[in-house]
Amino acid sequence: MHSLAQEIEGFSKTKLKKQSTVVTTVLGRRHVEKRDDENEDPLESGCGFVQDTSLDLRVGIIKPFLLLSSQDAAQDIDTLKTFKVSHILNVAYGVKNSFPDLFCYKTVTILDIPETNITSYIQECSQFIDQAKTESGVVLVHCNAGVSRAASVVIGYLMNREGLGFDDAFTLVKKARPSIHPNPGFHEQLKNYKP
Repeated sequence: MHSLAQEIEGFSKTKLKKQSTVVTTVLGRRHVEKRDDENEDPLESGCGFVQDTSLDLRVGIIKPFLLLSSQDAAQDIDTLKTFKVSHILNVAYGVKNSFPDLFCYKTVTILDIPETNITSYIQECSQFIDQAKTESGVVLVHCNAGVSRAASVVIGYLMNREGLGFDDAFTLVKKARPSIHPNPGFHEQLKNYKP
């Protein structure tokens, strides 16, 4: 019988199987890490949000003071003036606020991945929406595509401040902006959200 010390002495690194691990960064970028620290090319490039290259100036009117859109509408001065926007809640990733001298902005960077705890942002975002409402303003909530994050924040606001259940809040937002589709993690979190 060999002792543990003898086994360790007889150990050879060359007998180890080569291992690799797929790592997903916080931005959604995936790459392979190997034991010898050599990394291969990325498996896929992710942005942490839904990529959409088409121009989308559609604005969903949720309440007279609450609007929902993509980043395109938030960066189009004519659209903002048409809807009498005074406040802009930017929950996108990597989208700059285009008109800081003309509108009251709040930026809350949220990643569009199911693991993100979307409900942890609802209170902070709701306070900004309430500020706009109190100041008789109109707030536009946007993310990159206006599909998952911004829609989830608005649904959460309606549940938190307007006392709606998930189904009613979802239906109201979907009617105003039919393209909404919170990612599966956000959808599940909102269904179980108790304001």
